[in-house]
Amino acid sequence: MPRSILLHVDSSERSAARLRVALQLAEAFDAELTGLYAVASSVARYPYMLEAAHSVGPLMMQFDQERRERAQAAFLEAAAGSPRARWAVLPDEEAPWGFSRRALYADLLVLGQAPADKDDPSAGDVPADFVPSVVVGSGKPALVVPYIGASRPAGRRVLVAWKESRESARAVAAALPWLQRAEQVHVAAAPESGSGTPTTSADIEAYLQRHGVKPQMHRQFAAGADVGASLLSLAADHDVDLLVMGCYGHSCLREWVLGGATRSVLQSMTVPVLMAH
Repeated sequence: MPRSILLHVDSSERSAARLRVALQLAEAFDAELTGLYAVASSVARYPYMLEAAHSVGPLMMQFDQERRERAQAAFLEAAAGSPRARWAVLPDEEAPWGFSRRALYADLLVLGQAPADKDDPSAGDVPADFVPSVVVGSGKPALVVPYIGASRPAGRRVLVAWKESRESARAVAAALPWLQRAEQVHVAAAPESGSGTPTTSADIEAYLQRHGVKPQMHRQFAAGADVGASLLSLAADHDVDLLVMGCYGHSCLREWVLGGATRSVLQSMTVPVLMAH
């Protein structure tokens, strides 16, 4: 049961939507919530500007301060004086990657899907691979909120993407507080490599039943299919409001190489996704 929730706050208006989701979780689980403002500074985003004119530096610092103050004001307004929520700022020299270190001391992270439009004003707040790098780097479960927000509280109807792996097992373990409260739990078991039918569905079904969860099992995945797209389609078919899955990826020469399903879901997600590595 999560007792401490760490919310990533950036300069976009979508931070307020993520805060509403995080506050709902804090109330449901009697948890403390910290909204941590962590964005790349203007100097880090536009280092060439400093070469253009020495006077630009103070203007960039002032812009960053005004951006941070607007984000804080929006956070406090959206929190509406909740005693569970507190504001924190990651120093410029640590942002945004210092978020992963702070995440080590939280039970649950609440992150936001990266904007698809590179021209979005907040697109440069954090690197495009911020979400998977935080999840993999911290080892903590994270609820990723879609760019479009969440239309209703997550957890009434849940879809679990099961694969016999460490990442999937950690995601399911982290999701148990949701699964035990859910009205419906669907489980989609991926086939074993080289097999057309899943062979682990009975095991995961028995595991969930031992925890008081009665899942509906789905066995329609075919080998070689786009698992990410299939999961999102299944989520839409059953009107789920939470997808649970492992986060698969690794760093290669400072570039993140994600698993196909992870990449597909992070790009096209329409409901909150609870991920763990």
